[in-house]
Amino acid sequence: MAARFLICLLLLALPAQAQPRDALTIGITQYPSTLHPNIENMVAKSYVLGFARRPVTAYDPDWRLICLLCETIPTLENGLAVRETTPDGRPGLRVTWVLREGLRWGDGTPITTADLRFTYDAGRDGTTGIGPAEFYRSAYEFIAEDERRFTLRFDRVTFEFGSLGDFAPLPAHLERARWEQEPRTYRTRTLYDTEPTNPGLWNGPFRVAQVQAGAAITLERNPHWSGPAPHFRRITIRTVENTPALEAQLLAGQVDMIAGELGLPVEQASALARRTGTRFRTEFRPGLVYEHMDLRMDQPPLEDRRVRQALLHALDREQIVARLFEGRQTVAHTSVNPLDWPHDENVRRYNHDPARAAALLEEAGWTMGPGGIRRNAAGERLSIELMTTAGNRSREATQQVIQAQWRAVGVEARIRNEPPRVLFGETLSRRRFTGAVLFAWVSAPEGVPRSSLHSTEIPTAERNWSGQNYPGFRNAEMDALLEALPQELDRERRRAMWHRLQAIYAEELPALPLWFRQDAHVWPQWLTGVRPTGHLNPSSLWAERWGVR
Repeated sequence: MAARFLICLLLLALPAQAQPRDALTIGITQYPSTLHPNIENMVAKSYVLGFARRPVTAYDPDWRLICLLCETIPTLENGLAVRETTPDGRPGLRVTWVLREGLRWGDGTPITTADLRFTYDAGRDGTTGIGPAEFYRSAYEFIAEDERRFTLRFDRVTFEFGSLGDFAPLPAHLERARWEQEPRTYRTRTLYDTEPTNPGLWNGPFRVAQVQAGAAITLERNPHWSGPAPHFRRITIRTVENTPALEAQLLAGQVDMIAGELGLPVEQASALARRTGTRFRTEFRPGLVYEHMDLRMDQPPLEDRRVRQALLHALDREQIVARLFEGRQTVAHTSVNPLDWPHDENVRRYNHDPARAAALLEEAGWTMGPGGIRRNAAGERLSIELMTTAGNRSREATQQVIQAQWRAVGVEARIRNEPPRVLFGETLSRRRFTGAVLFAWVSAPEGVPRSSLHSTEIPTAERNWSGQNYPGFRNAEMDALLEALPQELDRERRRAMWHRLQAIYAEELPALPLWFRQDAHVWPQWLTGVRPTGHLNPSSLWAERWGVR
C-alpha cells in the first residue's frame, strides 16, 4: 500500500509537459461546405480531409511531386508514360500508375482500381458536378489492368501528366450505387455528407468519428491504415469563424494549435507572439496563397474594363499591407506568385493613382453626383456589393479600407458578409454574388488556372455548378493559352506563355490582385513534425508524422 501511495505521489509531481498527450485540438476559421473529396474546392475541406484520406499523388513540403498511394511517379524515362497517337490522330499520352500494396478503406475493404474507375465514371458524367472538368475530358479512357495497376489515356501531352491532382479514389462499394441512382442529385445524397462517420469513406491515418455541423469534426485513428501509426489517438478540428474568439480559445487551452492554412491573420498572430513570449511557437510561412477580389464581370457596372481598372488604381495596397499586416504580405500585380518560377516581374502594375481612377470612371460615363457618389446617364449610383468571409477580422478590416478608398473616387461599396460555408458553398459556386468577393486561391506549384479562368469553367446549372470561373470571364486568347500551356514541355517556351497569360490577366482584371499571403502557424511547444507546405496540399497530409517532444 505504501509503495502504491509513493508511486501516486511521484506521478503527481511530474511536470505537466511530461504527461502523455494522445489528443490534439486544432482551431481553424472555416467549416467545410461538403466533405466529398471531389466536389467543390475549399481550403477547410482540404485541411480536414488531409487527415482522413489520401490522393494518389501530391506535392510535398519541398514542392516535389511524390506518390502517396502509388509506387512510382510515371515518367517518359521509366516507361510508365508513353507517347501515342489518339484514335482521331492527335498526339496523346498513355500513363500508368500502380497502387501500393495493402491499401484499405477504413472499414477494411481493399482499395482497388475499381474505386478509381468509379471516380472516373462519375467525373466523366458532367451532371455529377465533379471537377476539374477538363481533366475528365482529356482523359478519354480508363483501363484497369488489374486490382492495383491502372492506365489513363490522354488526348494531349502535358508537362504535368505525372500528377493526378484531385483525381483520387472514391469508395465504389459505398458510393457507386448512390451515384448510379441519380447522378445529378448525387452531390446532395453522398455518404460524405449524409453519413460522414461511415469508416469506409476514409483511407488516411485517421477517419471521421464525429461531426458537429458547422462547429467541429473529430477524427480517430484508422485501424486499417497501412502507413506509419500516428502518435495521436484523436484529433479534433474546431471551427471558430471569429478570429479574436479563436485566439481566446487558444489562450484558454480549448484548442492546442491554430492551423496556418486557415488561422489567425499575420498581424494578429504577431501581436499574440509578442504578448505570450515563448508559450507558443509561431512560424510565418509565405506561400502560393493569392488574396484577391473576384468581380462579377458579366454584369454592369463591372462588365466595363475601365471600371475594373479604376477600382484597382483607387486602392493603396502598399499602405494596406503596411498598416494592417505589418508589411508581411507581398503586393500582387498578377495571380502568379513571385515564389513560383513563371512569375513575370515586368507585368503591368496599377499603382495607387486616384486621379487616373477618376479619369477612367469619367471615360466610362460615371460622373460625380450628390453625396460624392458617381452616377451614370440614367442616374444610377456606382454602387458595388463587397463580400467576404464573415468573422475574419483581417478581411473585414481590409473591407473597411477598400470601402473608404473607393469612396474617395466616388464609388460606393456596400459590405455584406456571409459565413464561409455559405459564401463558398452557395454564393460563389452558384454565382449568386453581384459585385466583388474578397477571398484567396491556393495553388500547386506552376498550377495552370484553367478552372478559374477558362470560359468553359463558368459554373452553370447544366454542369451542376462545377467550375470555378466565378467572375464569368470570357477571353478567346486566354482560353487558347490555357489549353496550349499544359501541352508545352519546353520550360522556356512555357515561360513566354505564362508571361502572356499574366499580361492578359493584368489588362482584363477578372479579379483585382491584392497580395500574396503569409500564413501564421501557431503551435504548442510540445508538438513536433508539422511542416507547412505553402501550397495547395496542406500540412495535414503528413499528420502521421506529427508527435510530441
